[in-house]
Formats: sequence, structure tokens, C-alpha cells
Amino acid sequence: MVLLTIALTNLNDKYHEAGKSEMVYYSPKTSVRLDFTYEERREEAGEFAAFAEELLGIKDAIKEDKTTYTFKGVEITTHTQVDLKRPHTITAEKGMPWQLVNINDRGLLVGYNLPAEPKEHKKSPVKEAVKSRISPIQVLPYTEEIVESGSAKAQAQAIAKQIFRIRETRMYLLNGEVEHAPADGQAMELVLKELRRQEKQLVELFTGKVTKEIKHKHVGSCPYGENFKVWNEMLYFSTENGFTGADNVDADKIKINVEFVHQLIKKDNGKKGKKDKKTPELSPIVYNLPGSALALVYYNGELINSKVVPMAQFGIDVALPKELFTGNELPKIKFSEKTGGVISISK
Repeated sequence: MVLLTIALTNLNDKYHEAGKSEMVYYSPKTSVRLDFTYEERREEAGEFAAFAEELLGIKDAIKEDKTTYTFKGVEITTHTQVDLKRPHTITAEKGMPWQLVNINDRGLLVGYNLPAEPKEHKKSPVKEAVKSRISPIQVLPYTEEIVESGSAKAQAQAIAKQIFRIRETRMYLLNGEVEHAPADGQAMELVLKELRRQEKQLVELFTGKVTKEIKHKHVGSCPYGENFKVWNEMLYFSTENGFTGADNVDADKIKINVEFVHQLIKKDNGKKGKKDKKTPELSPIVYNLPGSALALVYYNGELINSKVVPMAQFGIDVALPKELFTGNELPKIKFSEKTGGVISISK
């Protein structure tokens, strides 16, 4: 099945001349996008790591800050834009009403002779992001003994005693050995949860803390022109610095290789078929036979992802026959917003 691709500009006053019923639209173009994913692991040394084994029996406490990176993978995607170098015009003609053309706010064709789909209003993530950054201040469950301790070792000893008290309290609650225990299961769970939180905070003063975060690096290209054949690029990634420069001799190499194929159409030399056969009249609506791209991504010489994607700007515009838009019943055509291809044609 051949996908047909087309895009139109917004049906807006700026695309019309005064006194004329016409609109200008454009074919689409495609950019290749690569989304690299990696993990950042931050190790924060415990303030009392030097006493972790002596006071709590912990042998693997983090004693110095350290950040490392782990490469996870890459996703190959595309993004459709309007190709301003390939304009087309629709005028009001008998049997070709341009008012039936449906376009979205990005200028891409989504349908013909179909009701416009309601727009989805996405909530702004700004407020939610602000809320997520504002967290209540976590006060360490220090006792008076801990605060008044003199040396670092004395404070570490007092904190260790507090950890053991919390553990004993939790054990008594679980065994039902507390005189004034919580009245019901929900209250008990809240108390136990708070005790676990306090213990974790205090223990991390000895063990240190590990934080992991997934991060992304986006790389893209929107090639154009018949002479554009290949997009090659080399990236560098290391466990110490994440994505880095070519001067980092210890970095792993990530090779990007994207080969673009221009759409080729066989020309009719006129020998085949009858000479008196009439050429069908064409409509002002054109579709695009897209080219394609083979995207290959290598990590240290090993292929980690590959994908064939359509490339609209390397395609060829072909007009739909005018007879498709004549008759008592006009066609209903649905187009893909993502690729501009025809999803369905019906009457």
C-alpha cells in the first residue's frame, strides 16, 4: 500500500487575497530526531561514614561524593513540518469546493469533507513542576543528646543510640508490647511509617545517599536538497562525564549514520498505451510520494538501533484526479496528522 502525503497551511486571512476565494498550502517535510537516554547516579558521602562500621556494623558506607553515568539506549523518531519551498493553491471551482478542506493549527491537512475534530487542550505542566520542586522541610529527628554532643564521634554515638531506640520502639509496637498502642490498623501504619522515615534519615548520615535520575540528549537533522545523501555524526559518552567531547580519550563512541533515499518515479516514454487516450484532468490537491531514510545508531561499533522512516521532502508531488471530486457525492478523505499520508478514502 502506498501512503499519500499532503499538508496545507492554516485557513487564515493572511493566506487569502481580497476578493478572491483561494488558499495556499504546502507539502510537508520531515526531520529525523534521536532521543538518547542515560542514567545519572549521584553518590553523596555520609557525614559520619568514618564511624559506620564501628557503631552500626555497616561496611560499605559511601565515604566520598561521586557521580557516574550509564548509557541506556536511543529512540529514533520523526517530526513533520511545513515545507515552504513546495507551495500549492486551491481556488473556488465548480465541483472542487475548497471550504471542505480540513487543516489543523500547524497547517497540516487532516481531512477532506469531514467534520473538524475537536482540539485537545493540554494542561500546562508549569504549575505542577513548581509544586514538585516545593517539598516540606525534613527536620532530622535529633534528640537533645545529639545536639549537645561535642565531637563528631560523640555526635555519631548519640545518633547511633537514637537509631537503636527507634528500632526497639518499632519492635515493641509490632509485638504488641506498648501500653498505649495506636487504636486501629491505619493509625499503626502511620506510626510505623514515620519511624521508618526517621530511621532512614539517621542511617543515611552513616551510609551516605544514592540518587538516580534518567536524563535525555536530543539530536536532530532536517536535511534538504537532492544532493543531500547522508547524515553522519559522532557523539562521545563516558561513565565519568556523560555526553562529552571528542577530546575525552576514555569516552565511548556513538556513531549516527542516516542514509536518505530520494523517491524515484519511472517515466513513461510514450511507447506503451494508446496515443489517443485522454490525460485525466487534475485537481489542485496534490499528494506526496515520500522518500525514506535508513537511520542506524552504533555504540562502540555495535548496532543498537535502526529504523526506516519516511522523508516527505525527498518525495514527489502528484495531483489527485479531478474526477474524484465530482458527482453527487463528494469523497471523504482522512489524512494522518503525523505523516500527511492518506488513512482512508470513502464516499
